[in-house]
Amino acid sequence: MRPIDETCYWLAHLPRHEPRPLAGPADHDVAVVGGGLTGLWTALFLKELDPARDVAVVEQGMAAWGASGRNAGMLAETIDHTHGLAIQHFGRAEAARLAVLGEQNARELTDFIRDRDLRCDYEPTGRFMASFTEAHLVEAQRNVDIARSLGIDSHRLLSREEMQAEVHSPLYLGGLEVRGGGIMDPARFTDGLRREAERLGVRVYERTRVDRLVEDGAGVRLDANGTALRARRAVLATSAYTHHLLPRVRHRFIPLYDYIMVSEPLTPAQWEAIGWRGRQGITDGRTFFNYYRPTADGRVLWGTSEATYYRGNRVDESCDHSQRHSDALRASWRRTFPQVADLEWPYAWGGPICSTTRLTPFFGRALGARAWYGLGFTGHGLGSTRLAGRILAHLVLERPSDLLSLSLVTKPPFPYPPEPLRGWAVDAVTRDLRRVDQGQAPSALLRLLEKLGIGFSS
Repeated sequence: MRPIDETCYWLAHLPRHEPRPLAGPADHDVAVVGGGLTGLWTALFLKELDPARDVAVVEQGMAAWGASGRNAGMLAETIDHTHGLAIQHFGRAEAARLAVLGEQNARELTDFIRDRDLRCDYEPTGRFMASFTEAHLVEAQRNVDIARSLGIDSHRLLSREEMQAEVHSPLYLGGLEVRGGGIMDPARFTDGLRREAERLGVRVYERTRVDRLVEDGAGVRLDANGTALRARRAVLATSAYTHHLLPRVRHRFIPLYDYIMVSEPLTPAQWEAIGWRGRQGITDGRTFFNYYRPTADGRVLWGTSEATYYRGNRVDESCDHSQRHSDALRASWRRTFPQVADLEWPYAWGGPICSTTRLTPFFGRALGARAWYGLGFTGHGLGSTRLAGRILAHLVLERPSDLLSLSLVTKPPFPYPPEPLRGWAVDAVTRDLRRVDQGQAPSALLRLLEKLGIGFSS
């Protein structure tokens, strides 16, 4: 099976650099484990809050090699998946706060890209949610109404004619347009954060696998690459891998794998057949939806949210590819865009998602407050990892911030059951959600989970 840096489109086109692994004992003030978006944002905010602080980032592969470089590169302006879910999970007042924070965070992130001249092909396109059924249209209108009730005016309902004028699919009955956010190359963006962190004096150790994190006097010790790195404080920014170093949090999340393909470049005639001149990121209104966007060199990225749970919380390279998902993705593309059904798809890969029952991240401490963690972005981390980095930096440095009063920080999500109940529950919910997408009414199990505020789709 081909390695991920060949099969993932973003990683295959990422400029290479020479890694600097941990080669001997080292001491730092703060050690951030994980060289993805959460870890690098945390390092950057640590240096912003205290420029003299000695910060290191430790990454088992290369920066962006995990979920940060394997996602669709679609930046949303919300912290929760929708404003309606935020109300359900946190109440209306907190949802209004999160709505403002989300839009502010997206603006600040795009300003950062511009001001630091990060070459990540960012395009401020906004996004669509396509409606395939009348029920999807009702939900789209509901999303508009909820957004307006929270003081957000970025949502607009599209008729069938308006949606078809934008993107030509026989399945579209209308849709939801959301202004804000856009599309980018997530691997180049992550690598740009690495370079910016190094410019500010952060030491980035790549090709450095941390095997153990333990208390060490008043600080911590990271056993990695046959040597030790000591620090006063540590941050675990390891997402779906966190239970490998901190088993106690495994009940708070499920590691899932989403799968994505990228096509060959489309011809001008093929693009004309699709339309899509606005180049928006698109999802559809189903529970198990497709998500898709064009690339800078004229290809299409096509992914599915019907994620897979590998029993025993397995997260490793054996999960990186799935022929079943690739076949299903090709079939769903042909249904959605039959006018260009014969596309070839030279890139196909999977990536781990860290999913919580409320579909939003959570934070905590370990090892007697010597270590902090933030995880659970549930497929929505391209933007919300920046907010998480700010939160983690304030927690580690014990600096006051209004962000620390958010329910995301103060209240953990409802736990998942242990195995074997965990695997059985995921299978049962997956079957019931597929039936809902086929037009059936939600089962008693799904109605109960909705009352509890528990979600499963990424």
